[in-house]
Amino acid sequence: MASTSFLDLSRFQFATTAAFHMTFPALSVGLAIFLVICYACYCKTDNPIYLQMFRFWRKIFAVGFALGIVAGIVLTFELGLNWGGYSRAVGPVLGPIICLEALTAFFLEAGFIGILLYGEGRVSRKVTLVAACLVALGALLSTAWILAANSWMQTPTGYTEINGQFQPTSWYHVIFNPAFVWRFPHQVLAVLISAAWFIAAIGAYYLLKNRAAEFARKTMSIGLLGASLLLPIQLYVGDSTASYVSAVYQPAKVTAAEGNFANGNTGWNLIVIPNQSKQKDDYTLSIPHAGSVFVFHNFSGTTPVPGLSLFPKSMQPPVWPTFYGFKVMIFAAWGMFSVAFIGLVMRLRRRMFTERWFLRLVLWTMPVGVFATIAGWVVSESGRQPWLVNGKLLVSNSPSSLSTGELIATLVGFWVVYLVLFGAWVRHVVREVRRGPEELPTTSADTPPASPPRPSTQLAPVLVPLGSE
Repeated sequence: MASTSFLDLSRFQFATTAAFHMTFPALSVGLAIFLVICYACYCKTDNPIYLQMFRFWRKIFAVGFALGIVAGIVLTFELGLNWGGYSRAVGPVLGPIICLEALTAFFLEAGFIGILLYGEGRVSRKVTLVAACLVALGALLSTAWILAANSWMQTPTGYTEINGQFQPTSWYHVIFNPAFVWRFPHQVLAVLISAAWFIAAIGAYYLLKNRAAEFARKTMSIGLLGASLLLPIQLYVGDSTASYVSAVYQPAKVTAAEGNFANGNTGWNLIVIPNQSKQKDDYTLSIPHAGSVFVFHNFSGTTPVPGLSLFPKSMQPPVWPTFYGFKVMIFAAWGMFSVAFIGLVMRLRRRMFTERWFLRLVLWTMPVGVFATIAGWVVSESGRQPWLVNGKLLVSNSPSSLSTGELIATLVGFWVVYLVLFGAWVRHVVREVRRGPEELPTTSADTPPASPPRPSTQLAPVLVPLGSE
């Protein structure tokens, strides 16, 4: 069994890698679908504004898509190198799932990303649209396979344990485990909302700067419309995920997310300072009787929320990340829902594009969707502790036999590389936004444009070996 410091370093390294990786799919999956919408609208209406939007957002999408793939590959290697005990135990189950992701999603994306980035104006509209659709399908397939693998760790089914290894007995039950049914739509909605909010914020930026007015209005309209439609669904799916999955299979996660150690509290905690060693909260700020409503949907306000004292201390999840990860996720969702509702009212009053305070509000909340997505993963993973495979494999029995010095060295190396890559990505996005969309193109059906589009990105030829322009 690994020491506490070694485990903490191993966890922190994987959490760092996962958070960096998750930043890009949180936007690129939704942007891939947005590109399909833009180009389909262009093919349908022949309105050049949609082609202008397609070309602009394609440049933002390209680099984030490439960095997401690179970071995902690092995660796969990290599982094998840093978590040898885990890899040996779950390899027969999760290995084929990860392989299927590569054979379906990754190959599909790799086969058509070049046409999406460089084919427009060189191949027919139909081929470009098909390529965009297949890249978006690949992104959704990748999400499905990863969620299937992670959800199996949350609610393992369809296996038998032989000599310390989990051997699949029913692939249907392995993939469509109880958590996957709710977590997959929850994750897809999360990345779509994150991208929609990012898109709307860029549109608001241009309206504030009085630049590319038609582009900005159309971009902001689609982004806020998507967020407005998806957020109510997401609130329902998220609540159902907690009610039908976590409360049934991982009750300790729900209890830690509420921040109670003692039983009997009917309130809903807003702020807690947990003292897990003493099994109490040093400070609590809560809304009286609201816990009964939010947790159990009992509007009488009399149902108490259970405390972590019901579980052995060694089997309790860490309260700090679980509680505050949940609060960031839920407050971010409520905040976006409120702003989207305000936007809907202002659109009906024909003031959405002219009220500068509202445009600034949308712009300032640009990263909220990504923060909420990452916070949701924090809740999911920290709330499962001390189990890596829920109820079956402890985290303490899962790391490889590495030295603490090796972990520190690789952790520092990852931080340096990731900060450089993240900084380069932010710089790329800022540069493209400042440069702005191209002039409205003038094209005729299926003929190359008079002025070929600028290359989608300066970094893409390095990461996607399809040749330069």
